[in-house]
Amino acid sequence: MSTAFDEHRLAVVGAGVMGTNISALALGHGVDVVLVETDEAARDRADGTVRHKLRHAQLMNVLPADRPQGTLTITAKLDDIADADTVVEAVTEVAEVKKEVLGAASKLVAPGTTLISNTSCIPIEEMAAWTARPEDLLGVHFMNPAYMIKMVEVIRGPQTSPATLERATDLLTVLGRESLVIEDSAGFVINRLLHPLINTAAMLVQEGVASVETVDNLLQGCLGHATGPLRTGDLIGLENLVDSLNVLYERRGDESCRPCDLLLAKVRDGHLGRKTGRGFYDYGKAAS
Repeated sequence: MSTAFDEHRLAVVGAGVMGTNISALALGHGVDVVLVETDEAARDRADGTVRHKLRHAQLMNVLPADRPQGTLTITAKLDDIADADTVVEAVTEVAEVKKEVLGAASKLVAPGTTLISNTSCIPIEEMAAWTARPEDLLGVHFMNPAYMIKMVEVIRGPQTSPATLERATDLLTVLGRESLVIEDSAGFVINRLLHPLINTAAMLVQEGVASVETVDNLLQGCLGHATGPLRTGDLIGLENLVDSLNVLYERRGDESCRPCDLLLAKVRDGHLGRKTGRGFYDYGKAAS
């Protein structure tokens, strides 16, 4: 007898931080995953990274104990998504890259296949124009780490069909996530608030107003921020943050979204945050 979790055939495109997070989340809830990654080095790391995240999720007791893990298939071929009923695009926040992936993916899968972009800032309406069937596309903004943070931001584009929204939220329920649905806008809710905050925090450090630690401690101690904005930036990945800020600045013209010199310098120097071992903070070694 089939159950809710084994009725889903999930494909994830992109084996970076969020692609491996989403894959671990799905596998831990019993959903099989096809993970597509064209970069050979990233593909070689993907299985170990996903398994590491699954072990972390198990240690944190955030996975259902009554489900067998799903199976993971890692491939370099986008054609291998053809049988999926849901495809999650989790590539870098660069419009040209997302356009290529979403355009190709939408032509490979059957009509009615749910297309989800894990976009940070690019509007769904803009991305829908790149697809064969705009009504099948919506955004789901998973937080990092996706298997730990239960709430997700679900973005309904102007052309997203009610059936697509229902299918996506049904899958998210199977994955143990709580969906809050919003309307389309560049940066949506989370990142229109968060990314300018991180950028402004970096500006304060750049101007010598306060140290990295002082900025984060003030936001934690006075405003109840869980980690502080600069630690959060390190977790996101500073190159991803800069890409998203550029999207916001280009589409909204808000000067608070123009990446500051300190952020740009860290990205230029390869100090991208936790994953490289150094960002605003020194982590000693690159994180898995």
